Amino acid sequence: MTNDAATATSTTRTAPQPEGTGPDQELPSLGLGASLPPADARAKTEGTFPYAADLWAEGLLWAAMLRSPHPHARILSIDTSAALEMPGVRAVVTHADVPGDSAYGRSVVDRPVFASDLVRHHGEAIAAVAADHPDTARLAAAAVAVEYEVLEPVTDPEKAFAAEPLHPDGNLIRHIPLRFGDPDTVGEVIVEGLYRIGRQDPAPIGAEAGLAVPRPDGGVELYTASTDPHTDRDLAAACFGLDPDRVKVVVTGVPGATGDREDPGFQIPLGLLALRTGCPVKLAATREESFLGHAHRHPTLLRYRHHADAEGRLVKVEAQILLDAGAYADSSSESLAAAVAFACGPYVVPHAFIEGWAVRTNNPPSGHVRGEGAMQVCAAYEGQMDKLAAKLGIDAAEIRLRNALSTGDILPTSQTVTCPAPVAELLREVRDHPLPTLPKDAPEDDWLLPGGPEGAGEPGAVRRGVGYALGMVHMLGAEGTDEVSTATVRVHDGVATVICAAVETGQGFSTLARQIVQEILGIEEVHVAAVDTDQPPAGPATHGRHTWVSGGAVERAAKMVRTQLLQPLAHKFGMSTELLQIADGKITSYDGVLSTTVMEAMEGKELWATAQCRPHPTEPLDESGQGDAFVGLAFCAVRAVVDVDIELGSIRVVEMAVAQDVGRILNPAQLATRIEAGVTQGIGAALTENLRTARGLIRHPDLTGYALPTSLDAPDIRIVKLIEERDVVAPFGAKPASAVPVVTSPAAVASAVRAATGRPVNRLPIRPQAAVVTPKS
Repeated sequence: MTNDAATATSTTRTAPQPEGTGPDQELPSLGLGASLPPADARAKTEGTFPYAADLWAEGLLWAAMLRSPHPHARILSIDTSAALEMPGVRAVVTHADVPGDSAYGRSVVDRPVFASDLVRHHGEAIAAVAADHPDTARLAAAAVAVEYEVLEPVTDPEKAFAAEPLHPDGNLIRHIPLRFGDPDTVGEVIVEGLYRIGRQDPAPIGAEAGLAVPRPDGGVELYTASTDPHTDRDLAAACFGLDPDRVKVVVTGVPGATGDREDPGFQIPLGLLALRTGCPVKLAATREESFLGHAHRHPTLLRYRHHADAEGRLVKVEAQILLDAGAYADSSSESLAAAVAFACGPYVVPHAFIEGWAVRTNNPPSGHVRGEGAMQVCAAYEGQMDKLAAKLGIDAAEIRLRNALSTGDILPTSQTVTCPAPVAELLREVRDHPLPTLPKDAPEDDWLLPGGPEGAGEPGAVRRGVGYALGMVHMLGAEGTDEVSTATVRVHDGVATVICAAVETGQGFSTLARQIVQEILGIEEVHVAAVDTDQPPAGPATHGRHTWVSGGAVERAAKMVRTQLLQPLAHKFGMSTELLQIADGKITSYDGVLSTTVMEAMEGKELWATAQCRPHPTEPLDESGQGDAFVGLAFCAVRAVVDVDIELGSIRVVEMAVAQDVGRILNPAQLATRIEAGVTQGIGAALTENLRTARGLIRHPDLTGYALPTSLDAPDIRIVKLIEERDVVAPFGAKPASAVPVVTSPAAVASAVRAATGRPVNRLPIRPQAAVVTPKS
């Protein structure tokens, strides 16, 4: 099924309409397909939403952390005496005060709570302090005396292979050699490219914050903006030397997330201080601490060679992909798997030979950021497609259409694409969408110049470019990850409550859960309970998991409650529950004999049910990079239109046209917002966002030195097509919405700049000098 477009601009927004609706037809006000607003929208708008930084407790102490000023150093001594002697200081903890495991890690346990013998990256935690005032805590942390022997940092990932081991586990985290087809195959046309992708920061709206409260049983409760509370609890408990049931994580005040929202490196020291002092302890990180402490997108070096026939059809792709993991492993193994598996893009490639590595360096740690692995390779393979088009004299959109993947094709991992894959249709939609009008050379329109209203430059130096990109991401975890979520639906006095440990990070799960229950039970008032680790686990908020797995669990639980509600009525009238339906708050039978309201049927009853959802299993990639590693795939096409001042190298994104396969539209307004946000994040990666380092030292770790795109930088975002071809194995048939436009947009912007300038543009973010065209003599 398909659905007409929505137009979204930086100033106005129209939500996409489900198929069969138009301007004069109303969308449903409740249930799936309705643009139900988030329950917390008003509180966030009015500034009354309680974020983690707003938490308070009686007898509160404040925490601060001491972090290494060096990217690589040997610790000779740590002296905490001066800090402990300061008035108001209640505790100082270092590596010697960790009672349990000294290291943690979601995938590989390799990251110390506090550095003990070696510092491996700039900003690594050395000590934490609790005091009765935040200023006192910061001064005390600065008073901890650490003697270092500064060592030469390894900051070039290519040199990490031959360097001395930076970690007991060595410098190589993972190597994936993908082999698919005949290595001796050669195409009639060959193009090569070297691409570099910078370090993008997730840059959360609110910096990390939390509160730790000691419990009478010797345990501790952590109140944080965690996106994976059960994993965080287990990691913290191991470091505290406690059983998991004596540590409770309460999710509170999540201000949004585009990666792992709350790094355990902030939570664990907080809990240690609470256990040491016996008092509640609060930590509110500064923006600098946030940049230094959490993980970033993997900087990546990519070498490509594409082989094609004379008609532009791909014959073979060869690539080398090197991910800079920074000091610790984090999610680098998973990111590398995505990068290698999607290295050829959503194209049919008969032969592929990809080498992928993730290595440790003394650079800042890398980890999960939306679209990890897939974004980096998309920028590279789309650069290759532009080179092929130019060499063969074929239109950039046409060469992509000739190679577009579709359902039934085989990925280079030998996995068959069984889900809907309308890649060619998506590309045609953005290609055929009307282009924006050209700006006039009039003084009142100077703001249209890439430099802005007061920018330098002349209209005569501005060149317009149009570029294309196709992107893909995987849904849920990969390579054998056990994806499961549990949910409970309880109904009492006509009010439904959903209990599920799926964290609302801005992806809309809380709203979706309400819509599911409204749809199945016909109850208007639905609440979603706060999340904590007393509930069964639901897993991390990544890869569209909660739309699929947690939404599926809510659906199953709601259907079980529906059966409990309808069975007495069906028995009374001598029919099966399948002959009864719930719609608009009413229960009716197929023949009209039975007609009552849901509220009447619920009167005096309390019904509840608990259910799980577990998708079909996947398998790890084998020693040749082969295997059914992914549950499902999602695709996107983006056409970018840019204006480039070829003398100054300044770039303005004029318009982004997006077509995406979404499976099914569950909340039109929410879906449009998520796509717009993903495109904007992608534009940041394309033009401005690069956490720069000099010999391992983060330069300008603040929002002045790290340039995020603002509303003034956002172009017109045209959602020209949302294809509703449901994935039959997914609950509701829906696909993830926000990751794939993040993956695709940077490549589209780079493609448009190439079209405007004729320059290769092989680095993201695009530097001004890459867009300057030197006049021919």
